[in-house]
Amino acid sequence: MVQLDGSHHDWFEGRGPKCVLMVMVDDATNRMRARFCEEETTQASYDVVEGWVRKHGLPASLYVDRDSIYRCEGQPSLAQQLAGQQPQTQFGRVMEALGVDLILAHSPQAKGRVERMNGTLQDRLVKALRLAGISELASANRFLEGKYLRAFHRQFGRAAASPLDVHREVPRNLGEVLSWEEERVVQGDWTVACAGKRYQLDRQHEAMSLVRRKVIVRRLRNGRVQLVHRGQQLKWRSLPEGTRRKERAVKQKPEPRPAAKQSVPAADHPWRRAGVGAGRRYWNGIRTRGGAAGGAGLRSASAALRPPCVPHPQPWKTKTTQPRGHF
Repeated sequence: MVQLDGSHHDWFEGRGPKCVLMVMVDDATNRMRARFCEEETTQASYDVVEGWVRKHGLPASLYVDRDSIYRCEGQPSLAQQLAGQQPQTQFGRVMEALGVDLILAHSPQAKGRVERMNGTLQDRLVKALRLAGISELASANRFLEGKYLRAFHRQFGRAAASPLDVHREVPRNLGEVLSWEEERVVQGDWTVACAGKRYQLDRQHEAMSLVRRKVIVRRLRNGRVQLVHRGQQLKWRSLPEGTRRKERAVKQKPEPRPAAKQSVPAADHPWRRAGVGAGRRYWNGIRTRGGAAGGAGLRSASAALRPPCVPHPQPWKTKTTQPRGHF
């Protein structure tokens, strides 16, 4: 297990800018690695972890405090709740990808080894920097790597209780793993938007049908950007700021055809004389002219519309010549 912490102190005693010392200590051998950074950020943690991993290998676990760099205080999304996962910071995601168990301490006393190491460095390292006349970050980091850490390990290092070293091999893509990743959806015009910038995917990926699919936008520590889909890096080009998205062509609906003009029967049309198609005015006039006249008009109109009655034969009433009974 390796402990990690950032020590905030006036390391240059007013001779230079304020900074923080990122310290990593091996719990078994008291082996230490440190690096000066401007602030305690995710990139500062990446830098010191990379130096440790490239020199000693991947540790089995990393013991840190409950700073926002290492612990995410947001609520899990619906997909994370269904999968039984908790939200992670970028540093937590990297440790999971590397297979390092990230342990969060509940108090400073729980990670006492690295806290005591910070106190020792705030006493001894400050004096060593003053004697060497160092007052800026780059010179201080070279002093740590070149002279100070070797002398410190000779004086304070110790042998582990077990000779077995559980550090693992360094992954080949360590520089890509120590990065920032965001998941984004490919738009209909084959662009991806992230952090206020837009990226146009290359035409050679058309066979992958990436529209409405999720890709990973990866930003490396040197500022480079990678677009990744299922482990495959995609080719893209950056669009200038202010470029608008291409709107999809909307199919216009055809204009409705004008309704055919209906011919209105004339006033002397036979339909109007018979009361057919005369409308409400005709029937209202019939009602107002009186009961008898109106009734006669109604009967004559309905009789004119009624088809002629033809009597139908009734076979059940005709006499049969067939005798009844059994033959």
